[in-house]
Amino acid sequence: MNLKILLPDRIFAEKSSVLRIVAESREGAFGLLPQRLDCVLALVPGILIFETAAEGEVCLAVDQGVLVKVGAEVRVSVRNAIGGTDLDALREAVVSEFQDLDEHERNVRDVLTKLEGGFIRRLVAFHHE
Repeated sequence: MNLKILLPDRIFAEKSSVLRIVAESREGAFGLLPQRLDCVLALVPGILIFETAAEGEVCLAVDQGVLVKVGAEVRVSVRNAIGGTDLDALREAVVSEFQDLDEHERNVRDVLTKLEGGFIRRLVAFHHE
């Protein structure tokens, strides 16, 4: 398989001859082998593992995103990714960086929802006057 990991502003990694890929979704870990049928998978913040004959097993911490497999091409589009060799450090990065960011985004969305609600109420009141 050919794997390309895309970030919003650049290509994080591009690997050929990938033997297997393991990613995390809401339903749990998900494995891909070259013969697997085409699929789309929503990724959650977690560890993405891929294996090549040259590098062996490589682990990356990835933020939420999407994995798409079409034929031998696998594209992973995520908001952020961190490479490293220490699995414990990568797991810690997922918890500290990606999940905290999600909490911050939820708080921002809550504030925006309240602002939009107030704006709509004022607009309706103005319209009735």
